[in-house]
Amino acid sequence: MGVAYSVGEVDHLYTFFVQWSPEMYTKDNKKHRQPHYIVREKHQNRYLVVEKDKVAVINKLLINPDNRTANNWEIITVKDSTRRQSVCSSEESEAEEPEDQEYVDDLLPVLSDHSQLLDDRHLESIATHMPARTQGYPWQLVYSTAIHGTSLKTLYRNMAGLDSPVLLVIKDMHNKVFGAFSSDPFRVSNYCYGTGETFLYSFGPDFKAYKWSGENSYFVRGHLESLQIGGGGGGFGLWLDADLYHGSSYSCPTFHNQPLSTQQDFILQDLEVWTTQK
Repeated sequence: MGVAYSVGEVDHLYTFFVQWSPEMYTKDNKKHRQPHYIVREKHQNRYLVVEKDKVAVINKLLINPDNRTANNWEIITVKDSTRRQSVCSSEESEAEEPEDQEYVDDLLPVLSDHSQLLDDRHLESIATHMPARTQGYPWQLVYSTAIHGTSLKTLYRNMAGLDSPVLLVIKDMHNKVFGAFSSDPFRVSNYCYGTGETFLYSFGPDFKAYKWSGENSYFVRGHLESLQIGGGGGGFGLWLDADLYHGSSYSCPTFHNQPLSTQQDFILQDLEVWTTQK
């Protein structure tokens, strides 16, 4: 694609997008279209979502041959961006893929930071169960035990002020990856919160997603001493302690899940939380 824009032009570009497709770019949009490309500033975590059929028009509209900062911006596919940002991305050259496979790849979450836990296989499996409002948007790392240490208080603090879904990713000491997608950011609360978009998942190694059963609404509850996801039957679907060191996973009525971890009581090796950027 190879088209680049200055910082000033990207502001013009965003205004152009809002006027052209307000249903996608306004804050309270109700319609969710599927974007295929993003405009990316190469050395900053700044993105704008672009639909495939609009790339040529945008190029024609905004190319400036005298632009000295042209190399700062580029248009790339969502798939390419995901593979560049993920630590675990494949280095193999991409073969020609069927159109339906390209569509699946374009729905992969775009990671704006490196992930120690997620690769394309994980992202593709999880993305198919995420609500449409999250698809095609960049995902930002808001908490990582490798960066921020092991503290549930810090996890809550990093999410203060967020109003977007979050993806919790855990690796236990047996190297099993599992976690939860929450419709709401984690916070301390005296009551359960969340919606039926919330689900649990695990890779063991095959991917399994456990969606809301409808039996109760015990989606998420945050305490200073623990984080609880799912419940109602004497055990939690996923439970983490205040030090993000010990955890447990039991079958629960909220999701009718199997235990996510290798053992029902487990020790965490690593943990990440991601949220959408809009």
